[in-house]
Amino acid sequence: RETARQAARESITLLKNQDDILPLPSGAKVLVTGPNANSMRTLNGGWTYTWQGDRTDQFVSDELTIVEALQNTLGEANVRYAEGVRYTPGAQYWADELVDLGAVRRAAVGVDYIVLCLGENSYTEKPGDLNSLMLSENQQDLAEVAITTGKPVILVLNEGRPRIITNLEREMDAVLQLYLPGNHGGEALAEILTGATNPSGKLPYTYPRHVNDLIPYHHKFSENVPHNDGNEYLDPFFNPLYEFGHGLSYTTFAYSGLSVKASENSPNGELTVKVTVANTGDRDGAEVVQLYSTDVVATITPSVKRLRAFEKIKLAAGTSQEVSFTLPISAMSFINRTGESVLEAGEFIINVGDQQETFELQ
Repeated sequence: RETARQAARESITLLKNQDDILPLPSGAKVLVTGPNANSMRTLNGGWTYTWQGDRTDQFVSDELTIVEALQNTLGEANVRYAEGVRYTPGAQYWADELVDLGAVRRAAVGVDYIVLCLGENSYTEKPGDLNSLMLSENQQDLAEVAITTGKPVILVLNEGRPRIITNLEREMDAVLQLYLPGNHGGEALAEILTGATNPSGKLPYTYPRHVNDLIPYHHKFSENVPHNDGNEYLDPFFNPLYEFGHGLSYTTFAYSGLSVKASENSPNGELTVKVTVANTGDRDGAEVVQLYSTDVVATITPSVKRLRAFEKIKLAAGTSQEVSFTLPISAMSFINRTGESVLEAGEFIINVGDQQETFELQ
């Protein structure tokens, strides 16, 4: 259980934290609302216990949902719950229904924050297909109610794929991606919201800004071209809501001293990449150090960048650590027009954090 709990702690991703509204202060009074707030089914996947997950609750009666975990952490007197929207029992996984939005407005009176839990019900395989990544109209209506209360809104996304939140995101004070964290996701979220755990998760995909704007992080320069005027769903350039690898912390990290050295300048050589990472904030934290490479010129259009290595390190406040990666030069190869793996001479850019160095392969 502790392994599952730790996996949830380390994967939950803080996407937005406006004015450092999180973590919640001691004694905070919160309203928890949304169809994912009090469900163990949504915390798990469509194959965790039963196909589609519709009988998950039969197996997890001793585990805590999001609202239960927050009540356990903050105290029941400090946590109110109003459903707002529920997934329709016995219906298709995407079906939901409004549940007294007026009760949500009334429950918001006297609280300090609203924790808005939106996303998806569990699904898997072909039945999980859908026609649009937009959140349901009912969930969007609930979000608007939360916004109009004037209370700070913390959006918690419990979903297996990135649902479009662009119009809502700008109104949110904080956004967290819970993914499908399993039985201990509610507890892990409560720890993060209250500051007992410092978030360290990073996005494993590019979070799209619009429904039809699904461009991966390793897209090619040739895909950065303008589209027809008037199409609001297609941005003229790569412009995701959140980039691959994005994730915030309650502390800050600084990168310095990037160096790139080759054991030999040939396809048989290795690159040793070193960088120093410092925790410049006042909280202990963990950082995922990510190494990317870019092939500047190739016989086919190269990717903008490619993730080559990563390592998560833990740093106490005010400390630093040198991180070293060993990368085979042959890893810079690509598949050419005839389907062969080739490595071409030329300039490569190595990026780690905000640091950049070049390497010239002879």
